Amino acid sequence: MSSRLSVVFYIILCLEIGLILTVLPWVPHGSLGLSDWGNNYFLLLVAHRTGYGVQRFVSSGWVRGAVSGLGILNLAMGIWELTHFRRTVRALDAGHAFVESSQQETKRSASNDSQAVRTDPLSDYPRRRH
Repeated sequence: MSSRLSVVFYIILCLEIGLILTVLPWVPHGSLGLSDWGNNYFLLLVAHRTGYGVQRFVSSGWVRGAVSGLGILNLAMGIWELTHFRRTVRALDAGHAFVESSQQETKRSASNDSQAVRTDPLSDYPRRRH
């Protein structure tokens, strides 16, 4: 049940962030109670301290397009997770990642099929005995 909720919350987060990042840079001044993308309080504060070139850079079409591109990627991730919901939940319940390279899969199947591969989550950290 917790794996289903985790996937649902992840999908909602991806769709929400994607929608905001896609639409927000192009919202005109004053609509929806929002200020212009290049004229908000935090950007003006940073521009006042560093120079007003930052404000022109952030309000340029290139940066707006890049932010919208990240939003579209988030929307695509959310839609992909929505279409592969059951597969993701099964992978979380099984406790392993379902995206593996084919080279790792052939090495595993060739070495020993009867033994399950178990990894230590702290194997990268040195263990100290005091």
